[in-house]
Amino acid sequence: MSDFFTMQPGETAAPVPDGPVLCPASAGMRRIHRVFLWAYDEAPGLARSASDGDTARAAYVAEVLGNFDKLLHVHHEGEDLLMYPKLRERAPACALHAQEMIGQHEEVKRHLDDIEPVRQRWARTADASVGEELAERYEALSALLKVHLRREVTEVTPAVEKVLTEKELGELASHGVDSFDKKVVLAYLGMILATNPPGEREEFFRDIPFPIRMAYRLVGRRLYRAQYAELFPGRAVPATL
Repeated sequence: MSDFFTMQPGETAAPVPDGPVLCPASAGMRRIHRVFLWAYDEAPGLARSASDGDTARAAYVAEVLGNFDKLLHVHHEGEDLLMYPKLRERAPACALHAQEMIGQHEEVKRHLDDIEPVRQRWARTADASVGEELAERYEALSALLKVHLRREVTEVTPAVEKVLTEKELGELASHGVDSFDKKVVLAYLGMILATNPPGEREEFFRDIPFPIRMAYRLVGRRLYRAQYAELFPGRAVPATL
């Protein structure tokens, strides 16, 4: 199988500055982007998964989808604040690529802003027609993300690796984490591990601070498995660590 993160004909990467690689931005972005690609591939089916009037199911699914929407927004917000300004300052030849990615972030935010009231209405009513509208909106967002998340890795992160330090990449990765309930973060960590291939998930896990690794072992893995089973009844829960 070919790698999803492959540049397509007609696309051009940002100029890569000279000098050593300072941080593993490309590998890190792949691992985070895989969980978003998975989540928004599944979102339309989840929005169609509640029977008409089943408000308990709709409310639960809407809460999980809302957490993913917030995680996606915070992820892009961190890049806009902590990554792209440094890339433009330290590698001016990358400015056009940086601006294009920021523009795509703005487009993603417009989709998220349009989705939010529909998701909230569906959570309250479990109206099947509202669920279908929500599913269609998630389908449109998923299509956009399949372009943006691929291009950000193939075109931009090789240059980012030359201008951001490991400390700065760590600050980017931790941006906004404190705004989430710890249970949300731990369940999300399980999904990141599950959506990455063996070898990469172990590398990702080793880079996580020890207290979070322990919390995941003690609590997070169980939260992830319970959430997956609730979202996808009858499916085998994908392996994680």
